Amino acid sequence: MTRIEDAMKTKFADERVRFLANLVFTSNWIKNQFNCFIEPFGLSMQQFNILRILRGAGDWVNMNDVKERMVEKSPNATRLCDKLVAKGLIERQRCEADRRVVHLKISDQGLQLLKEIDDKDDGSHKDFLANVTVEEARIVSDILDKLRG
Repeated sequence: MTRIEDAMKTKFADERVRFLANLVFTSNWIKNQFNCFIEPFGLSMQQFNILRILRGAGDWVNMNDVKERMVEKSPNATRLCDKLVAKGLIERQRCEADRRVVHLKISDQGLQLLKEIDDKDDGSHKDFLANVTVEEARIVSDILDKLRG
């Protein structure tokens, strides 16, 4: 196990500063692990998240609802969806009553891609979770919830 001080080659003013630096550093490290897994499928992490949201919804979803459900809030969700539409992975439909409202739905091609990703997911991109007990995971999750107030 590499300690954060060694990875960043620095000393921290106190444990809270160390905790915050470790949180950000580890978050980016986890994102990189997942990006290496998802990259061969031609998706970004945010695009993958949108596809999963739409698959879970099972029907048309308002674009604003998709934005709210995203793990990583993205101001460019419209551009991300444009790319998914261009790839044929989602469908977009404007509301007739209010043209400003956009609804999204995953396409059959999008469902097929997610199935392919699920089939290839051997869990190796998250092997590091074996280093954490269920109780440790609960404690850290509770701390993270507490940080967000």
